[in-house]
Amino acid sequence: MKTSEPLLFLQGFLRNPKRVGSLLPSSKFLARKIVQSVRWDEVRSIAELGPGTGAVTRLMRAHLPKSATVFLFERDPKMRSNLKRIYPEFMFHSNASYLLKRINQEYIHQLDSIICGLPFFNFSREMRQNILSQIHTALRPEGTLVLYQYSLHMKQRLAELFEIEKIQFVPLSFPPVFVYVCRKRQDEGHTL
Repeated sequence: MKTSEPLLFLQGFLRNPKRVGSLLPSSKFLARKIVQSVRWDEVRSIAELGPGTGAVTRLMRAHLPKSATVFLFERDPKMRSNLKRIYPEFMFHSNASYLLKRINQEYIHQLDSIICGLPFFNFSREMRQNILSQIHTALRPEGTLVLYQYSLHMKQRLAELFEIEKIQFVPLSFPPVFVYVCRKRQDEGHTL
């Protein structure tokens, strides 16, 4: 028997609220806003960190060029298993802390875009720093990071690493969400 996506997401939250970060999957309003923020004509390789039940993945798939390489990093085993069933053509991994290792294993050294819904507010400082460092290194210069969070707590750190092109508020999501659209600077000369 197939579990409904909202129930699957709720079960994941109840098992590990610090890793899932929300009671409900992303709304269709949020998913649309995220997908509209990616420059699909530039995407040959993309990663989604924290796809959950696939609300964004579903829309993303419709925009992907046929030859694009897609990595999905989902920590929750039940949600990851459900995604594997729906998207067998994508590559799946459980831990975004190994983003660089996993893409390099596929002979991809930089990604064109990263979509991230990880609940950074719930992570330790070390884990947050590690994952942001992985994202920064994995993204090619001028590549796009679309990150969504329930607060603006990441704004300062993101501004240190990326050029923030815009921050959009999505009130029709529950809870309301901020979507950061960032570009990796081309003249990266500083270290993390």
